[in-house]
This record gives sequence, C-alpha cells and structure tokens, in this order.
Amino acid sequence: MRHKVHKYGLGITREHRKAMMANMAASLIKHERIQTTLTKAKALRPFIEKVITKAKKAGVAKDKKDAIHLRRLALADVRDENAVTKLFNETYKQFADRSGGYTRIYKLGRRDSDAAEMALIEFVKADDPGYKKNKSRAKKAKKPAAAKPAAEEAAAPAEAPTPAAEEEKKD
Repeated sequence: MRHKVHKYGLGITREHRKAMMANMAASLIKHERIQTTLTKAKALRPFIEKVITKAKKAGVAKDKKDAIHLRRLALADVRDENAVTKLFNETYKQFADRSGGYTRIYKLGRRDSDAAEMALIEFVKADDPGYKKNKSRAKKAKKPAAAKPAAEEAAAPAEAPTPAAEEEKKD
C-alpha cells in the first residue's frame, strides 16, 4: 500500500533529501529569502513551517524542559545550530500572530541553462496582510444571473420600439 507516501521525492535518496532540506532550511532562516527551483521550494515549505511551529511552541512553553525538547527536535531537522538559535531567539517572534503560512513562493520563470522552473521562497512579514478575495467577484460567482421568462423577453421589444425601427416604418 502507498499510505503516507506523498512527499516530493526530487529524484534522490531519502538521506540526500533530508540533508538538502536541512541545508535549504538553514539558508532560509539565515537569509530569510532564497532562490531555488520551484519543486524544491514546494518541498521546503512544509518542512520549514513545521520547524517554525516548534519554535513558536517553545516560545510560549511554560517549562524550560519543554522548550529545550522542542529546540532539540528542530536541531535534529535543521542540523545547523546557528540557524536554530536565530530562529528560536529572534525569528519566531514575527510569526506570533500567524497561525500558519509563514512562507511565500514567487515563481521567477525558467533558468537559462536547463530550463528548470525557478522560484523565490521567503518568510512572510509580520505586518503582511496577504491576499484578500475581491468581494464583488465573490458575489458575482455566488449569485447567478436571473433568467427572464420567455414571455417577458418577447413582450419587451414590442412595448418599447427603438427609434431606428420607427423611422423605417415611416418610410
């Protein structure tokens, strides 16, 4: 059975993928924005968001032992002590009011050498409102146009003739 197998394989071994995600996550934490291929960015997003959630939980933990435990779990994933320290001491504060969606991916187009789809993945700022749905579009989509009965449509032109039609009748 193929239960819980949906991950971005990236055409590499499991160990290589874990090491690559750890390196990319450390770079994202240090620089807050990295450029990579679209597939790698999509693979990195759930990985880094789970680590940020651990940092947020450690920030509000009542016991010091719980915070240390979460830090060690994050360190097992990211494997870079400086990056984890920066995340747990500084970066997690900007996500205190967000309940998810800590990263954003921008598509950049294709790379010249091999035509790989490139992307920019970055942290979402604390004061960034994000994208809102246009209310007028939402109302139009929900409210279908009311169809007129056939009798009304046929009667409407007879009741109000156009000026061009009246001139033709006079001639």
